[in-house]
Amino acid sequence: MPEAEDGFDFGKNVAASSDAGKSAGEGHRARLRARLLTGGAEALADYEVLEYLLFAAIKQGDTKPVAKALLAQFGSLAGVLNADPKALQRVKGVGETSAAALKAVSTAARRMTRGEIINKPVLGSWQALIDYLTTDMAHLTVERVRVLYLDTKNRLIEDHHVGDGSIDEAAIHPREVIRRAMDVGATAMILVHNHPSGSPEPSRADIQITQRIAEAGRHMGVTVHDHVIIGREGHTSLRAKGLI
Repeated sequence: MPEAEDGFDFGKNVAASSDAGKSAGEGHRARLRARLLTGGAEALADYEVLEYLLFAAIKQGDTKPVAKALLAQFGSLAGVLNADPKALQRVKGVGETSAAALKAVSTAARRMTRGEIINKPVLGSWQALIDYLTTDMAHLTVERVRVLYLDTKNRLIEDHHVGDGSIDEAAIHPREVIRRAMDVGATAMILVHNHPSGSPEPSRADIQITQRIAEAGRHMGVTVHDHVIIGREGHTSLRAKGLI
């Protein structure tokens, strides 16, 4: 397995047999590149996608063991791409440059999915909204609460990070949520939080705080369209469940 890219140098004390290994490695990289460019989205296995992403940071050597170690540590391709950079660097063979390369991919994915909902009525772009929230939150290891504030055409005004922690009145205060809606000129909102456990099923606290915020909103002319819970196993809409 190659060490972290900082200490990599196959040019020192290289025997003739190493040249053959280098050529074989270059051939493997070329074959992966050809499959990626011509074979479509499913041409590469998850570990091969990671291999290819690591090529940019690890210029020589076999990146397959590093890719497989990352998948073993974080459970899935999405888990790797959403992992904290410091956690990534605890895997043998991953240095700062490799962690940054993987972080860049997850950042690009978030911006792509966010771009699908900006300046569009989010209720008419529901799947795009779910894709954005799932990309951003499904693999978080802490519970995060967000409020999406919308204008009269249900376009996103602000994606507000309320805080981290269990969703109760200690973390999210109905009056403060409605006051912020007034401050930004919102007429509607969508509450969002994630379940690090993976299951998106709502708890009693999820339901109770949603109903309190919806009631407070009614008095101030602010509609709570939904409360969406995101987990690795999918998402749940409290509106769809008839809980709002």
